[in-house]
Amino acid sequence: MTRYVARRLLYLVPVWLGISLLAFSLALLAPGDPVRSTLQAQGIDAPSAEQVRELRRELGLDDPGPIRYAKWLAAAVQGDLGYSVRTGEPVLRSLADRFPRTAQLALIAIVLGLALALPLGILAALFRDRAMDHVSRLGALVGASIPSFWLAYLLIILFAVQLRLLPVAGSNTPQHVILPALTLAIGAAASLTRLTRSAMLEELTQEYVRTARSKGLRERSVVVGHALRNALIAIVTVTGIRLAGLLGGAVIVETIFAWPGIGKYVVDSISGRDYPTIQGFVLFAGTLVLLINLAVDLMYVALDPRVRLGGRAGGD
Repeated sequence: MTRYVARRLLYLVPVWLGISLLAFSLALLAPGDPVRSTLQAQGIDAPSAEQVRELRRELGLDDPGPIRYAKWLAAAVQGDLGYSVRTGEPVLRSLADRFPRTAQLALIAIVLGLALALPLGILAALFRDRAMDHVSRLGALVGASIPSFWLAYLLIILFAVQLRLLPVAGSNTPQHVILPALTLAIGAAASLTRLTRSAMLEELTQEYVRTARSKGLRERSVVVGHALRNALIAIVTVTGIRLAGLLGGAVIVETIFAWPGIGKYVVDSISGRDYPTIQGFVLFAGTLVLLINLAVDLMYVALDPRVRLGGRAGGD
């Protein structure tokens, strides 16, 4: 297992370097002059030529692109993602301070999504082409079709304006997380329900399921202990992808509900042309995605012994 993890980490290095190159290129490809944008963000609306030259030299923008990238990458490896133009704070510290809020929201949303999707998907597969199946598929279709921003406003109108049960924005109490988490959970549940149904339908037709039933095992043991266990491979994959996206910042939902997470912070940075923060966020989010994908790969082995480490019999 140790060798497998080491090899997988080694495979991630070129991908991570590609993400870092993309993150660094954002400032190069962005319209406008980042130096003038920085000075304007500092309150200097009409910077002089001398001020522009001095800041350009201070930021190392006179160096060729490859040299600037090498310096930025070397600093990033050491945990230095630069300083925010808007706040003057270290980018990594700003992202780390806001990440727990985004992680809290994402984890609650994923748990709620799975709590909705797994029972609905299993029941839809067990009662294929019957009323339960049709209701489940229709609900999943509607949930997947509604844009998150529209769903957020619908929930606000219902629970905050009409029923006055929940607060609209902020994060001061546990009640504040319910609406944004529910908004994200419904979208996640829609895709996971359809996936659970299709995965369970495939597993329920396998020979080992018929064998288990012929041995007199209870239906619950057959469905949960056998079919669902093997169906979890596909479910874990999609869940990992959804979780990675949420941890990278649920931009729209966090902005609507004024949730102080990474997503809202990045939106404010984009509006202020805070290029160091944008670069740092892309690298930060990309690293999270790679680590979550690694965790999903390791879960494959735990969920299904037929999965071989390294793709060959016996593993390492």
